[in-house]
Amino acid sequence: MPEHNEDSAISFGPFRLFPKSRLLEKEGSPLHVGGRALDILIFLAERPGVVVDKRELVKRIWADVNVDEGSLRFHVAALRKALGDTGKSARYVVNVPGRGYCFVASLAKAAPPVAPVSSDIAPPRLPVQLAKMIGREEVIEKISNGLSLYRFMTVVGPGGIGKTAVAVTVGHRRSQDFGGRVFFVDFGPLRDASHIATTIASALGLTINAEDPTPALLTFLNTGPALLIFDSCEHVLDDLAPLVERIVREAPQLRVLATSRESFRSDGERIFRLFPLDCPPEREDLGVAEVLTYPAAQLFVERIAQSSGPFQLSAEEAPLVASICRRLDGIALAIELAAGRVNAYGIAGTASLLDSRFSLQWRGRRTAVPRHQTLAAALDWSYDLLPAAESATLRRLSVFAGPFAPEAAATVAAGDGVSESETLEAIDSLVTKSLISPSGSRTLRYRLLDTTRTYAHGKLNELGETRQFARRHAEHFRDFFERAEADTSTPLPEWLHVYGAELDNVRAALNWAFGPDGDPALGIALTAAAVTLWVRLSLFAECRERTRTALAALGDGGDDRVRMQLLSALGWSLMYGEGRAREARPILETTLELADRLDDKDFRLRALWGLCIDQFNNGQFGKARALADRFANAAANSHDKSDLMLGDRLMAVALHYLGDQNDAREHIDRVNASLHVLAEKPKIFPLDLRISTQYFRARILWLQGLADQAQALAARNIEEGLANGHALTFCSVLGQAACPIAFWAGDFDAAERHGTELLEHAERHAIRLWGLWARAFNAAVVAKRGDAATGLPLLREELNRAGDARFLPRFLPLLGELAACFGEADQADRGLEMIEDILARCNDRQERWYLPELIRIKAELMLKQTKGLPAAEAAFREAMDIATQQGARSWELRCAISLARFRLGQGRDAEALEVLETICRPLTEGSRTADMREAQGLIAQLRS
Repeated sequence: MPEHNEDSAISFGPFRLFPKSRLLEKEGSPLHVGGRALDILIFLAERPGVVVDKRELVKRIWADVNVDEGSLRFHVAALRKALGDTGKSARYVVNVPGRGYCFVASLAKAAPPVAPVSSDIAPPRLPVQLAKMIGREEVIEKISNGLSLYRFMTVVGPGGIGKTAVAVTVGHRRSQDFGGRVFFVDFGPLRDASHIATTIASALGLTINAEDPTPALLTFLNTGPALLIFDSCEHVLDDLAPLVERIVREAPQLRVLATSRESFRSDGERIFRLFPLDCPPEREDLGVAEVLTYPAAQLFVERIAQSSGPFQLSAEEAPLVASICRRLDGIALAIELAAGRVNAYGIAGTASLLDSRFSLQWRGRRTAVPRHQTLAAALDWSYDLLPAAESATLRRLSVFAGPFAPEAAATVAAGDGVSESETLEAIDSLVTKSLISPSGSRTLRYRLLDTTRTYAHGKLNELGETRQFARRHAEHFRDFFERAEADTSTPLPEWLHVYGAELDNVRAALNWAFGPDGDPALGIALTAAAVTLWVRLSLFAECRERTRTALAALGDGGDDRVRMQLLSALGWSLMYGEGRAREARPILETTLELADRLDDKDFRLRALWGLCIDQFNNGQFGKARALADRFANAAANSHDKSDLMLGDRLMAVALHYLGDQNDAREHIDRVNASLHVLAEKPKIFPLDLRISTQYFRARILWLQGLADQAQALAARNIEEGLANGHALTFCSVLGQAACPIAFWAGDFDAAERHGTELLEHAERHAIRLWGLWARAFNAAVVAKRGDAATGLPLLREELNRAGDARFLPRFLPLLGELAACFGEADQADRGLEMIEDILARCNDRQERWYLPELIRIKAELMLKQTKGLPAAEAAFREAMDIATQQGARSWELRCAISLARFRLGQGRDAEALEVLETICRPLTEGSRTADMREAQGLIAQLRS
């Protein structure tokens, strides 16, 4: 095997390979090859003609990393593609089946490509590299490999993100490739740009007495390959950029790696933007193992151990560490400084101090350069370099919370000598200087890192500008959401994308407005404007608290129209957020009085709708129907067709719960037939009218015995609900139709799947009532699957936990299932006692829709008592009669099955067959449901 000198190249075909420099050239020009592919080429080319076993090759290339042969084949294929090794003409790397790979090209030993390093130059020095770089290995490899392809690279990023540490590590890693000629030039201390060239010369160990040191620098740099690392260049870019262009152009063996908070914008510059370390996501169930897979958390824990000794992250601390890393935006310096406080304050204490300006003064390593010893020093360094318009813009943008749109920034931050166009130009410049970050959303938005925002807000306070720009911020979002309320034609997902992104800004504006230095009148107006946002985000608890604050500030003498708007929002948030909230009704009645006095049609309908839903929630179904009639009458003269549709939907729901499924179907079908003309979202309805119509329609279809249509509609409804993106609507899709229909159909796999999804969705969006229901429903599924020992106590516990919410209509079937479970557990007396209480409730409330099934369950419980046979048969017949009157064929079928089994047990086979055939004959759907399969099985048994 031929030996190569340290600087010699391996030549084959049109290629030259420099193993030490990790450089591959084709016809004199650098050829980009991936890092692993280049490692494979070097290893094989240094062993020409030798077949290298695949396992040995994997071991050499990937060291201790466990990879399979598929990875090796992938990188060999990439290498062959780069070499143009098609297998037809040029042949460089071949696969020897069963053995390995072999480099078969004819080689020629190339002359040394560079001049030897001058022996009279003092050896250059690099700063000591960090003992361990966390989360930057891939970045370091990319930059290191990039220096073989590009002669001038700039690592760009905000202060404290780790640019210097990365550059120094790259310098150490590539030092041998440049024969030790790697020079580090720190421009941080330089204040006079005229000394740039002499600063470089000093770092090279040169003593130059000429007025212009550049020629002497070029003479030295042309003596051999060299890497210059220029650190902290942002304040000398105007003077440094032309010099870098010249030396790169005139010293062909030179590579330059620079770090800066903005790019040079020079010819030939290759920019590598360094991003923050990946942080753990915002999720409640984060465990220690998952948190520690993220580099930001790894760095935090590593630095705690360095400053405080051995450290073990606990399960309780893991979410706090994740939160700290997120709030520090993955900025390495900020994470290191925060970790240094843990010994004194603990993790929870450190987290609580992050929002204070005190955290900006936390000190880091004594050996760090001054600008890296505190966050404030790092930010001072950037801030002090800004022109007046840019520093003013940065301060003013600190009033935003989270991302903001360019238009919002221009509106809020312009003024006092800075025009809107100048503000936008300043933002562009601040982005290039890494002080503002573009957001990752579909439309252009910007954000300040939290540490930068805290710093800039401190500057705003120091100059006494906070109240002025906080007011502008609040005024902008008041106007913005007044327009949002009128925007009813935009589809909800798009609406939420545009307006939902501003939730944090609304919160910040309201906190200021109702704060000690705020403007309560502006806060009241913003609260009224933002109601639509909270409703569409299903944030009813927040809506409730914000409207209460605004009403308290309004007092008794405020504007009645604003009071009406706030009371309406408060009533709805109580009704949809709390269910049986006792205070909702008087609030909505006051809203109705104000709407009548002001002759406001929209709010009259909102109040009537809310009062009707309140009656549903409190089980007063007769009163609910009367209010539905009032709503329909009020909507009759409306020019808005959606008001008439809402009237029909409200009546359909009332009739459904009252047990009149045929009339309910007529009203819901009328809504369904009109949905195609619905151009805008109804102003008074918090849910999606199209989707909510379909889940009640699916319920009604199911009860009418149209099982196939109901199941198909429920499945489509789930897809539409998911796409819609409204949290409360999707809860209702699952809870009102998908879950109960799957349960009634005996498809317990689907029921379990939908119930789990509902619980996760409700908890994710803090929708309390549906969360309570989902837990109880999931317990009922467990019990229905035959595990009564687990399901019964769990269902009882979850219904008790629901408290007054269990009197909502949606809980009625679960109460019936609990009574049935008592029977399965040989506690028929307890089940009967419970069923009698439920039946009394239903009769008092006219809640008749589930009555046939409750009476059937009662009859089944009676059969478990020795004296209950005659009464049970009468109860079965009563249940069937009521189901027939209601047009509820699904309950009729279930009752017929129970009655047939009872008669079969008494030897009355003919009567059993007659009742089943009578009920099943008109049913044309549902052959795959559990009830229909059982009925058909009994019929077949009785006919045989």
